[in-house]
Amino acid sequence: MHKEKSRIEIGLGTLVDGTNGINLTCNASDFEGTQLTDAGFAREIEVNVVAEKSEAEITVTINTSALADFTCDICLAPVSKKLTGSLILSYLFSSAVDERNEGSDEHNRIERGAESIDITGEVCETLLLSLPMKVTCTDNPDCRLYGSEKSMKENEEPQPGSVTPWQESLEKLKNKYC
Repeated sequence: MHKEKSRIEIGLGTLVDGTNGINLTCNASDFEGTQLTDAGFAREIEVNVVAEKSEAEITVTINTSALADFTCDICLAPVSKKLTGSLILSYLFSSAVDERNEGSDEHNRIERGAESIDITGEVCETLLLSLPMKVTCTDNPDCRLYGSEKSMKENEEPQPGSVTPWQESLEKLKNKYC
């Protein structure tokens, strides 16, 4: 028996004018395809949706939070990181006549009689955009790119009157070409 993948929808009939909050949890396996599981999302995903409804539009803010499992890019040790993401969408109410007149690309159009808004793809996109470009662990001192004492000292402001290594290199280049 084929199980259909669930969708994350905002029921428009249940929204009141003003701010509406929706909290839900799901898993990467609930989404179509294997993008999220391949990216390291194997645990529970928390989704917080804030929908602000007015007479003319609905603004939806999607906030995601999930633990993802990676391997360190330097030493290949297993690493778990909490990733968060946020996305804001605007939906304008329109009628069938309004749809012929194309609006701006910043707003999505929905019919006044629509029952729900499917945000499954947007939740998936928000999770994928929260992935780090470089993953390093904190257990191995050679992998600590950010936060180690050595890198902290290198990034500190120099004391007045002191010459930093990059200033010395710059002075050598200046003397060489001038």
